[in-house]
Amino acid sequence: MNLLTIHLHSLRFFSYHGLHEEEKIAGGTFEVNADIKMKTSDKIEEISQTLDYCKVYDVIKAFMNQPTPLLETLAQRIVDSIHELDDRIVDVSLTVTKCNPPIIGFSGNVGVSLQKTFDS
Repeated sequence: MNLLTIHLHSLRFFSYHGLHEEEKIAGGTFEVNADIKMKTSDKIEEISQTLDYCKVYDVIKAFMNQPTPLLETLAQRIVDSIHELDDRIVDVSLTVTKCNPPIIGFSGNVGVSLQKTFDS
């Protein structure tokens, strides 16, 4: 069995995710990285033989546009929806980073990573 990994990295969004009122009002910058492993044939010559990364991006973008209190919940929803795109997907790893979170005296970013392996 061949495994192919599709990478979508450094996707930037301005979104309104968070528990705190100021996050829901002011919003913030988020970065998403996704790695999707899928079973493939020996030769890939048609888009139908692989995963269209534009469709993956559309899934991520749709969820990034829906305010969600917890990044953990957001990551779970995105991972499950990516998996629904194609039954050849065997593993999805996703990281959602909140750039410059509104924490007094804090410098840096925070985020969550989720890896989920699916039965074939």
